[in-house]
Formats: sequence, C-alpha cells, structure tokens
Amino acid sequence: MREQGDVTRYLQAAALLPLHLRRQAEGLDKATQAVAEELRLRAGRPMTVVCPTGERPLSGGEPVSPADLSLVVEIATRASAHTAMERMRSGFFTVPGGHRIGICGSAVVKEGAVFNLRQLSSLAIRIARQVPGAAASVADRLWEGNRFQSTLILSPPGGGKTTLLRELIRQLSDGEGRPPLRVGVADERGELAAMYNGLPQFDVGRQTDVMDGCPKADGLMMLLRGMNPQVLAADEITAPQDCAALLLAANCGVHLLCTAHAADLEDLKTRPLYRPLLENHCFQKLVVLSRRPEGRFCQVYDL
Repeated sequence: MREQGDVTRYLQAAALLPLHLRRQAEGLDKATQAVAEELRLRAGRPMTVVCPTGERPLSGGEPVSPADLSLVVEIATRASAHTAMERMRSGFFTVPGGHRIGICGSAVVKEGAVFNLRQLSSLAIRIARQVPGAAASVADRLWEGNRFQSTLILSPPGGGKTTLLRELIRQLSDGEGRPPLRVGVADERGELAAMYNGLPQFDVGRQTDVMDGCPKADGLMMLLRGMNPQVLAADEITAPQDCAALLLAANCGVHLLCTAHAADLEDLKTRPLYRPLLENHCFQKLVVLSRRPEGRFCQVYDL
C-alpha cells in the first residue's frame, strides 16, 4: 500500500512533463518510481532521475529542449505563469500536491532585484511524499515528561527535513499516545500541507491550522495572534524577520518546531542569522539529519 502511494506521487509529478518526457518517466520500473526524489531537466541533455543511490539518466532519453522547459512551467501553472511569478523570482514554485519545481535561467533584474526568469536552462521537480513513521526514531526523544521541547531540525538541502517536520506536525496534532496539541503551520511555499481549495493534500493532523502561501514571519504572527497555537511550525528559517517572529512566539510561551539549512550545530553557529534564537534558548532540542551510503541518519541533541 505504501509503495503504491509513492508510485502515485511520482506519477503525479511526472504528469507535469510534456507527453514525450512523461512517457520516459513513466517507463521507469515501479520500484524506482517508488523511491525517486527528483526529476531533473537540463536543456540539451537527457532527463535524469534522482534516487537515494544517486542521479542517473533515463534510458533512451532524448535531449531536453528549451521549449520543453517552458512547457513544464505552462503545465504546472495551468497556462498562467504570471500567477507563480512571485515564487519563481525566488528560483522555485510549488504546485498542487506539494511538488516543488526549481528553476534556472537568465535573470531579468530591475532596480537590483530579480524581476523574472527567461531563457530557462534547467528544472528540478522535487517529488513530495508523505512518509508515515518517518519520525518513529525521533518523536519520543523530543519530550521531557509531558512537555514537548521546542525543536530545530538541521540538514543540508535534500536531507529530509521537510518530510520529518511534516510527520512530527501530524504526531503532535493527533497525539499519538499523548495529549494532542494545537499546531499552527506557516507554510509559505505550500510544501508542508499542500493546501488545495482549503484542504490539506498531506495529513498534517486533526488539530493543525495552516497559513498557506503567506510570508513566513507574517504567517507566524497571524497564527500566534489569531489561532492560539500551542506549537508553531515552519520550514526553512532563512530571514531575520523569521527569527524575530519565532523569538516573539517563544517569549509568549509557544513551543517551536522548525528547520534550517546546516550540516550540524557548529555550522549553524557560524551564521549570525541564528544567533538570537540560540542565545535566547528558543530551542531545547536539535535534530541533525545526514545522508550516508547506507541511507539517512538521524541524531538528537540537547541544546
């Protein structure tokens, strides 16, 4: 059942491709479809698939054309690319189902800021998956007695932070043998809950409230003021205003559950952005994810 669901997610992402590329993607064996993490398209080169064991070209694949890349964006945005422009300026956008499309091309810069991307050269379709049980080795270690400890999850890009965060949100919200907690999720990029027509496409728990598509700091503040959360969750803390919102929430007694890009605590400490959160002890637990030849590895530390 789990493998079938993973294949369905893969095929949902493959449906964003032009027909001839979709047929290539659908030609992969089911076992590979079930574990594939990304489909990558680069102009002038064959399409590749990224799996836990590495990246490889699809067999018999013809070179991807620039027109193919533009057509993926057209399909993904339902022929309304301008509606995704704000997110495309950041180099990616999220589509229904939570799949994320990263974009490379020639930047159009106005007044020192990226206004648009043209002449696309590369796309990376990151396949969103729900992994029940992904937090099994971690969840119980994030509690002290009956009190959840504010937790920061670290890993390099592609290390599994979002998948683990989503599963922890679900467990906290549903209880899983403990009293359920009200969880507010600031889902700026639409990857955690994948809201569509007001409904989450991923299971994020029965007592979870989601602010979708809103700048993270604003979403955190709106949830804090309007929804009385016991836990606030956000993916990829990257801006000073994000940290300021989290610091305010922590001072209000709300528990935090967040992720950041870093290899480990020492790496995190080298970045001034996170200093206020660390110095004010906003987090009590640190989860570090790493990828090894035998698979992903998880460690939990006290802060």
